[in-house]
Amino acid sequence: MINRREILGALAAAAVSGAPASVLARQLAAQATGHGSAIQLGAQTNAWAIDPKNPDSFFAVLGQIRQLGYAGFETGFFNLIDQFGSPDEARRRIAASGLAFVGIHIAIPFAKCDPETHLPPVSLYERVTHGGKALGAQRLIFSGAPSITVADVDKKIEGLNAAGKFAHSLGLGFAYHNHWWEFQSKVGEVEALYANTDPAAVSFLLDAGHAYRGGADVPAFLRKHSSRIVALHVRDYKDGKQVPLGSGNFPLATVAETLKALKWQGWALNEEEREDGTKGGLTVIEPAYKALRGAFSA
Repeated sequence: MINRREILGALAAAAVSGAPASVLARQLAAQATGHGSAIQLGAQTNAWAIDPKNPDSFFAVLGQIRQLGYAGFETGFFNLIDQFGSPDEARRRIAASGLAFVGIHIAIPFAKCDPETHLPPVSLYERVTHGGKALGAQRLIFSGAPSITVADVDKKIEGLNAAGKFAHSLGLGFAYHNHWWEFQSKVGEVEALYANTDPAAVSFLLDAGHAYRGGADVPAFLRKHSSRIVALHVRDYKDGKQVPLGSGNFPLATVAETLKALKWQGWALNEEEREDGTKGGLTVIEPAYKALRGAFSA
């Protein structure tokens, strides 16, 4: 149930953003029916072909995400970088979508990462942090290149701590997003990152699908590290290829039950990207949402 304070907060947010009454009604209904509860469901926009030069293509995607029933979204910085200079209109339209802006994500080719930290360079992440803040993002999200040596891991830890402190200084959260390579590391990268980064500066977006692909026992990993995890990416695999969530071998039901048993609070974000670059949009996101909703509402 929502209380008076939450209603007043939603009214204030709508007034600031210029959101119409219909959007406010959907926001309150979502909270009343559980979307505002401990585990919230969102989508990464990677499933869609978005033209950064055409803002309407981005906002059309937000409309589809909302129409399906998701409560929030995450997106790559490149989809919004052209809005950083004059963010007011984009921020208004994001707020009017009725979706929480869960995070703005920096994932770049390995060759463009800082050669010492294997992370996005400082100049880029400072720009994206300022831009994300102006657009209403809740947190900055990083991906990084693999660490080859223990010294590489140590430098990455230093870099993550610095980036996290910078994001927090502007009022944003900060989370590191893994791929499968951190779980297949010969120098124990994933465990070192969780053990040695500063919990006050660095949280984690566990890509549970990549962890599964990398050989992890995902429920066991969640039981060990849930206190550091603020969000998940949930994806599915079959015969080594990503398929719509619920149609492969990823243990979705067990993961959902594990999180509920842990009383974990955070975002479960479906990501339907494909390594061949295919953008399936609603054809992959809609069945994935049904699977995700089914697992977490059971």
